[in-house]
Amino acid sequence: MTSLIQKAQSLAVNAQLLLDKTKQLDFLAPLLLRLYLIPVFWMAGTQKLSHFDNTVNWFGNEDWGLGLPFPWLMAVLAIAAELGGAILLALGLATRWVSIPMMFTMVIAAVTVHWKNGWLAIATGDGIFATERTIGAIDRLDRAKSILQQHGNYDWLTQNGSVAILNNGIEFAATYFIMLLALLFIGGGKYISLDYWIARKYMTK
Repeated sequence: MTSLIQKAQSLAVNAQLLLDKTKQLDFLAPLLLRLYLIPVFWMAGTQKLSHFDNTVNWFGNEDWGLGLPFPWLMAVLAIAAELGGAILLALGLATRWVSIPMMFTMVIAAVTVHWKNGWLAIATGDGIFATERTIGAIDRLDRAKSILQQHGNYDWLTQNGSVAILNNGIEFAATYFIMLLALLFIGGGKYISLDYWIARKYMTK
């Protein structure tokens, strides 16, 4: 029995030592976070910029928009945070600093746009995050599927994915916030970021 325990302990130690060797690749985590977030924020920023007047109207209108004060300024700040943030993330430059305004835009988006819709980005009829809103959406989804099956080429319509109803909850905004929070704490990572080389040149003794 003692021998088995010792073997188990030895295996556990060796496994831990093997896992510790992966620290040499720890730059991959922040790099992949950056690469994931770059197109997300670039597309959001370019969309707002290409429809700037509509963006300003949406930010300011209380009836069908967000009803925010100083909508022109808010639109400019949002676009700057998203496009500037995407560029800086690509370079790995000022990663921790730029994460702050990008996180702020996610908080604003979550509170003003998505909060009232609950958590889910895509409506579902069950699970811990299902609400009366999403359950009702599934009834409408089933009706839409029935219409498409009767009057449309349903196999062709769904050959690349099933039909779904967007719920537009805070799920994506919260996910991006958490990813940015991780970058705020760990930075852009070693080797493949300008932050690393700047720090190595100017901030090391």
